[in-house]
Amino acid sequence: MNTSRIPAYDQNNPDGMTIWFAEMASRDLLFHPEDDPESIIKLSDGTSLFTQAECDDARKILTSMFAKHGDGVIKACYPIFMRKANCLHALDA
Repeated sequence: MNTSRIPAYDQNNPDGMTIWFAEMASRDLLFHPEDDPESIIKLSDGTSLFTQAECDDARKILTSMFAKHGDGVIKACYPIFMRKANCLHALDA
């Protein structure tokens, strides 16, 4: 039984990265794609946000994204990350 909260990534969909980051945001799991998922903690109690299996899933997906798209990964994540962080004014710059 797979209980991972990490959504699937459709690398064949031109909007796959955007969809993946948006789904991560909607699940309150979004983090900067250059950070190691294992280093992400819950602010409420300082424990790891992800299980080891989820870290492995997220790493595999991000490695695939970076291998295929390079810095395009950051560009795909940026607007979603900023909206989630309530930094909408930064998108207008």
